[in-house]
Amino acid sequence: MAQQIVPRYGGQAVIEGVMFGGKTMTVTAVRKKNQEIEYFEAPRTEYEWITPLKKIPFLRGVVGLIEASANGARHLNFASERYNAESGEEVSESPSRLTMILGVALVGVLSFLFGKFVFTLVPVFLADFLLGRWVPDGVPQTLAEGGIKIILLLGYITAIAKAPIIKRLFQYHGAEHKVINAYESGVELTVENVQKFSTLHYRCGSSFLIFTVFVGVVIYSLFPYDSLTERVIQRIVLLPVVLGVSYEVLQWTNKLRDTPFRFLGYPGLLLQKITTREPEDHQVEVAIASFQKMRELDQKLAQERVATTG
Repeated sequence: MAQQIVPRYGGQAVIEGVMFGGKTMTVTAVRKKNQEIEYFEAPRTEYEWITPLKKIPFLRGVVGLIEASANGARHLNFASERYNAESGEEVSESPSRLTMILGVALVGVLSFLFGKFVFTLVPVFLADFLLGRWVPDGVPQTLAEGGIKIILLLGYITAIAKAPIIKRLFQYHGAEHKVINAYESGVELTVENVQKFSTLHYRCGSSFLIFTVFVGVVIYSLFPYDSLTERVIQRIVLLPVVLGVSYEVLQWTNKLRDTPFRFLGYPGLLLQKITTREPEDHQVEVAIASFQKMRELDQKLAQERVATTG
């Protein structure tokens, strides 16, 4: 009997809720103060020229990340607006001028790219400024740069985790992982069942972040430089390569999670110890509602598309 292939779904935590993405639909569910669950549903926009790129190893990671940033921005915007409204803050019905010009999706992509450039370049200047006199250029400086990246990453996440709203966000992040783990294990998605599973998952974006540091050290070490300016230019030019390879490493470690080599994914899981928290039952309920709504709409839209093209 052929083994059933379980579709791989992904998601992310949002303010007071969880977003899940399927093949054709993305759905966010948020908990309102009156305890009702409100949904935001959006079809995945598929561009013909992007689909072939998502099948090319190393390139597919960069394309997928940009696409996820664009799709996720709309859901983050929805959750943020609902949170502000629930908090009694005035929410404008019309978007800001920047949002009107660029669109929420494009703002999400630009924010992602800006964040990656900052996280990539700031450690370069810090390593040169703080350690340039004592640590020689080349591999030693690249290792120092990687160490500074890890310190900045851990320090930033640990600092923001102290804020109550971020703590709740990390709880919803844990709820998202629990639902995915429960689904992939084939159990019924009830709060009681889902709560038995881990808040950690090998395909998490937190794991991807830590892999970009390690992969970056290896790739940057292969390219010598003669000046700080040349070093900065290299980092910018090689950033897509680092992202693409890191994505493949993430997928590779996920395939190894049930083998003796699962320890290769441990650095990412250790970071998730910070970026996830044990959720409460009502948070798991929201995550389950989002996931089930996504699957329901995903299957419905897929059937409609088949009927239309058939």
